[in-house]
Amino acid sequence: MDRGQPSLEPAAPALGPSGPGVIAPVRAVLRLRRRVCVLRKRRLLPPGAGSEPGSGAAGPAQGSAAPRVGLGRPQVFTFDGPAELPARTPRRRRRRSRVVLYPETSRKYQPRAERQSRAQRFLLLLVAIVAFQVLNAIENLDDNALRYDLDGLEKALQRSVFGQPAAVRRIVALLRDYLATHVHSRPLLLALHGPSGVGKSHVGRLLARHFRAVLEDGALVLQYDARHHCPDPRAAQDCREELARRVADVVARAEAEEKTPLLVLDEVELLPPTLLDELLGFLQPQRSRHFHNAIYVLLSGAGGAEVTRFVLQNASRALPLRPDGARGARATAAQAEEELRASLRALLSREHPLWQAAAIVPLLLLDRRDVVSCFRDEMAGEGFFPEQARAERLAARLSYYRVAGREFAVTGCKQVVAQVNLL
Repeated sequence: MDRGQPSLEPAAPALGPSGPGVIAPVRAVLRLRRRVCVLRKRRLLPPGAGSEPGSGAAGPAQGSAAPRVGLGRPQVFTFDGPAELPARTPRRRRRRSRVVLYPETSRKYQPRAERQSRAQRFLLLLVAIVAFQVLNAIENLDDNALRYDLDGLEKALQRSVFGQPAAVRRIVALLRDYLATHVHSRPLLLALHGPSGVGKSHVGRLLARHFRAVLEDGALVLQYDARHHCPDPRAAQDCREELARRVADVVARAEAEEKTPLLVLDEVELLPPTLLDELLGFLQPQRSRHFHNAIYVLLSGAGGAEVTRFVLQNASRALPLRPDGARGARATAAQAEEELRASLRALLSREHPLWQAAAIVPLLLLDRRDVVSCFRDEMAGEGFFPEQARAERLAARLSYYRVAGREFAVTGCKQVVAQVNLL
């Protein structure tokens, strides 16, 4: 190209004074914007996720690993690197105790108090059941005793047996206790002791008559007299077999009818020792069950001398005991009769062990007033008018022990029947 000719190429645009100075800040702003966008995306990612691939963010911290930010812990954006950020320990949440809330309309019970209330209810129920059973048992006992009409028996004995109020009460009390139930572990053995004429045989006859009436079966009452059923002592073995057979028949029949039989044995002091052994065998627990449900009444004159001696020595102690006596005199007489029973048991036990198992009832001597009552009763029974003066004249013919201003009949009412027959 010649220098003289003008140039045909376009001329380069001239750069203004602000051209290169504006582009550099714009590029810095764009880089900062892209980095802020990347950091915002990483913050929204779950922990463990890597950085977004293909991101063209440039900068000094582009090649290093960015800190992982959890979703639960917000962090403030800084330009510090991950090594310069302090490590923060997570806070432990305190466990709050759960409070049991009860509705306002319901009753609040503690568990222990509720268990105690249930136990109290069961205890009250148990007490009620036991009380009902006891009451039912008492009613059954009364029903069983009413069958034998012991109140009527007591009135009959008090009306017909003179001078023996304490003995009558003891006999009825023993019968009442025994007849309260039908099931027993052993039979009842009553032993009536006293001298002649005090009313032993009379009491036995009254008992037999009463039980025949209430049991409505005469076969359930056995009366055995030593002089009549076993007059010969040499035939003791035969008498023993006969007595065992008769007693077995009576108790077996009574067991079938669910009743308590009565066996009255008079003049027991005349029985041979083999028959006493047989009577003792009836009381043994190894016997059959129907032998345990029976009442034996032994009438014996053994110990009559001891009774006579005791009454004469204690005549000043209000013997015999009367229901109309003073309270102090009655207590003294009761204590004296207890001593008499103890002395009789010790005396009779030396003769035979049968008396050791018996309930001993002593019949005391009769005074003159009781003998007069015997005469009046016998006179009325024979058809005579029971005049008091006449009865006293007849009583004056008998013999008496005179001690401490009192008179006790030697033979009791034994001769009353013979004297009345002479009228």
